[in-house]
Amino acid sequence: MSEPQVVVITGANRGIGLELARHYAREGCEVIGVCRQSSDELAAVAGQVIDGVDVTTDAGIEKLTSALAGKSIGLLINNAGLLQDEKLGSIDFDSIRTQMEINAYAPLRVTEALVSQIREGGKIANITSRMGSIADNDSGGRYGYRASKAALNAFGKSLAMDLKPRGIAVAQLHPGYVQTRMVNFGGLITPEESAKGLAERIAGLNLGNTGSFWHSNGDELPW
Repeated sequence: MSEPQVVVITGANRGIGLELARHYAREGCEVIGVCRQSSDELAAVAGQVIDGVDVTTDAGIEKLTSALAGKSIGLLINNAGLLQDEKLGSIDFDSIRTQMEINAYAPLRVTEALVSQIREGGKIANITSRMGSIADNDSGGRYGYRASKAALNAFGKSLAMDLKPRGIAVAQLHPGYVQTRMVNFGGLITPEESAKGLAERIAGLNLGNTGSFWHSNGDELPW
């Protein structure tokens, strides 16, 4: 009997990350949840929890790589994120910098640190947002969130091109408008519904469609 696939999920202690952890645990995968602070819900489903990890810092990345030493990873889900608001005329540039660190640079940091452990045939899913689509922006605002997710999309596309020769596929995935703490639980779909759609997109990810930008419902999104 083959060993279960190892799935590493950042921001796994609540919301979409927790539901993805539950999904892959039900699938029989070895789920490794990465977070700053664990939760009882995550501890109940994850085979391993690596908490106290700030993915925006060198120390956090070192703690993560140390805890995962020797692991062959089948799926990396970069899910940790931050949504803040800025309006023209009162823009908080520290807020924009923080969102860039968490939403864009951190997924690239994590991927850079773990890429040597992702096996051939493995996958990387970056949980982004359609708010990172420049073509889809018809309402303005949200300067930091939009820019950070657009940067993540650019990073993800480059990763897809660089990793294709190694047999690793990469997707940028919009989870939908989900009822999570990030949006004060005002979304249109539940975390469970979002996780189901995201998992379907990940299952359909391959080297033929690597680098794509999808909605969790299966729609391909414009850049």
